[in-house]
Amino acid sequence: MATPLTLNTARGADGAPRVVVEGEIDLSNIAEFTQAISNARDGGREAITVDLGAVRYIDSAGINVLFNHADEVDRLHLIVHPVLVRVLTISGLTKIAIVESAQARDGSDN
Repeated sequence: MATPLTLNTARGADGAPRVVVEGEIDLSNIAEFTQAISNARDGGREAITVDLGAVRYIDSAGINVLFNHADEVDRLHLIVHPVLVRVLTISGLTKIAIVESAQARDGSDN
């Protein structure tokens, strides 16, 4: 059974693709997560924002998807729940993507 995951794609105020994710990202729903990012990019290399501010858990499969897309776009901007900042830093993702705490962005404690 797949872990519940909500994915919304749109264009940000700057016109760049944006994916907003809610739930947990794991092997059971990784295909949906991958497809949402791919669809938002529509094959382009332009910058993309992935908002993980409502995600408190991401497994290695999800982190690998982010690494893959970071290599394929001009800039990957991640807005993440504060509990994920350390995990993404340790993984090395902060060296190739912009990782911003959702708490720093909106001032909430989530």
